[in-house]
Amino acid sequence: MALTTNKSILDWLDEKIELVNPDKVLWIDGSEAQLEELRKEAVQTGEMIKLNEEKLPGCYLHRTKPNDVARVEDRTLICTPTEEEAGPTNHWKDPEECYKMLYDIARVTYQGRTMYVIPYSMGPVASPFSKIGIEITDSIYVVLNMAIMTRVGKEVLDCLGDSDEWIRGFHAKCDVDPEKRWIVQFPQDNTIISVNSAYGGNVLLGKKCFALRIASFLGKNEGWMAEHMLILGIENPQGETKYICAAFPSACGKTNLAMLIPPESYLKRGYKVFTVGDDISWIRKGPDGRLYAINPENGFFGVAPGTNEKSNFNALESTKKNTIFTNVALNLDDNTVWWERLTKERPANALDWKGNPWPIDSTENGAHPNSRFTAPTKNCPCLSPEFENPQGVPISAIIFGGRRAKLAPLVYQSRDWNHGVFVGSAMASETTAAAAGAVGVVRSDPMAMLPFCGYNMADYWGHWIEMGKKLGDKAPKIFNVNWFRKDDEGNFMWPGFGDNLRVLNWILKRCDGEVGAKETEIGFVPNAEDINIEGLEGEVSIDSLNDMLSVDKELWLEDTKRIEELYAKFNGRVPKELVESLETLKKNVQ
Repeated sequence: MALTTNKSILDWLDEKIELVNPDKVLWIDGSEAQLEELRKEAVQTGEMIKLNEEKLPGCYLHRTKPNDVARVEDRTLICTPTEEEAGPTNHWKDPEECYKMLYDIARVTYQGRTMYVIPYSMGPVASPFSKIGIEITDSIYVVLNMAIMTRVGKEVLDCLGDSDEWIRGFHAKCDVDPEKRWIVQFPQDNTIISVNSAYGGNVLLGKKCFALRIASFLGKNEGWMAEHMLILGIENPQGETKYICAAFPSACGKTNLAMLIPPESYLKRGYKVFTVGDDISWIRKGPDGRLYAINPENGFFGVAPGTNEKSNFNALESTKKNTIFTNVALNLDDNTVWWERLTKERPANALDWKGNPWPIDSTENGAHPNSRFTAPTKNCPCLSPEFENPQGVPISAIIFGGRRAKLAPLVYQSRDWNHGVFVGSAMASETTAAAAGAVGVVRSDPMAMLPFCGYNMADYWGHWIEMGKKLGDKAPKIFNVNWFRKDDEGNFMWPGFGDNLRVLNWILKRCDGEVGAKETEIGFVPNAEDINIEGLEGEVSIDSLNDMLSVDKELWLEDTKRIEELYAKFNGRVPKELVESLETLKKNVQ
């Protein structure tokens, strides 16, 4: 029984039903009763394992096929009418050809299966920021994850009414064949198609596919921004809260920063930190001329390995109930889950992420390195009281960052908005063991959006420049941070984690004009005495702080070659403002 009379939805569904031929069609109404039935069914078929109800209430374990454990960037396509519109950093295919290829792969693959129809809202239902999608899928796992990650159900359809303004999402697991696996965005058609995967990052179509690739294109056309950024709020002892958006490539501590716990001395003085979002920000100009941001998601899709009480207490707490774990180890002694670095001791009696016995002397990982938890946002102990605010939160500062052992100082501020856009476009990070390939290779990842920009990245930078013109002097200040500076012996110089609040505090003081800074070749760098290092005796001194804030002109000159190579890919399409900023940097460091 359809939950809507919206003709555009019903016509689209009829087409897809004819294509994939399901045994039955089930509309997801968002009710707990319906979701509970689906959980029971998934446990009966073995698709999910119910975990210890006392220790992990409402939690389940799911395993994907070993060939299907991560996003597949080489099989992620942006299908625009011309290749130029997709740009050199995206994989492109002609839309007409691609539809045919995908429909041929998906044809009749729902035979013997149920088609689930998921109406969902990215962002609070009816917020001026929010957008609506429909995802059809043949996977209960997708339904249950989407019910955590987004706002799902009948109220979404009521909000949409008869409008045709919704994102079409079509997922078919098919045979989970990696040779025929495709994750495809058609920005001009508001359409996403995913075939032959059952792994979250490729099949929860609200996540990167919609919230970044499609939304970045919508944002360009509609005058707002979809960014790969956390949002956090910092409340000072006077009770004022300021908000920051921050973008980092993977393995740079983004979730840790989003859920930061202040150092003891700051807690005693009354500082508090609130999480609005850990991954994605939708940002637009508010009625007062400032930028406002919402987190369009309703859950966390976090990497499990390395998450523990010490590294990220709040993230771990968020997983303690109503969470779906994917590709982690199963502790058979008490029917709970385990992953690398969760505890010092590994369980003696366990199954690995593939479901095989995992002997205590095994050198293999118990959990897959990209194993995940899908946890409701409302579980987060430091969740912002503004999380559901349909108007979003006002943004004081935008931060870019990455891992640079020697290059970038601990923190610096751009000279103005356009220079800040340049800083974001030039973002790069050194690879860690988490990424495939060699360690310490510098990879460009502009605004941490390289895999997620739904159109030509040079035009995306142009959209940033345009936003700056609209905002004028109400634009947030733009900064760059580097928690990963190393000394000559290869040791990290900055303690990181909660102590990053000391740097964020300096950033907010700069936004309020409360502290000075010295102008350098790359932008404004703090005076060392303006960063509070009280309580860090033995770890950080004024001398070592001065080292962390120093600018090595030779290294920067070397880095301009990398930026030039990146810009050269775009055949003269890079905005002139960024080219000028690059020329200024070269002149300054020569």
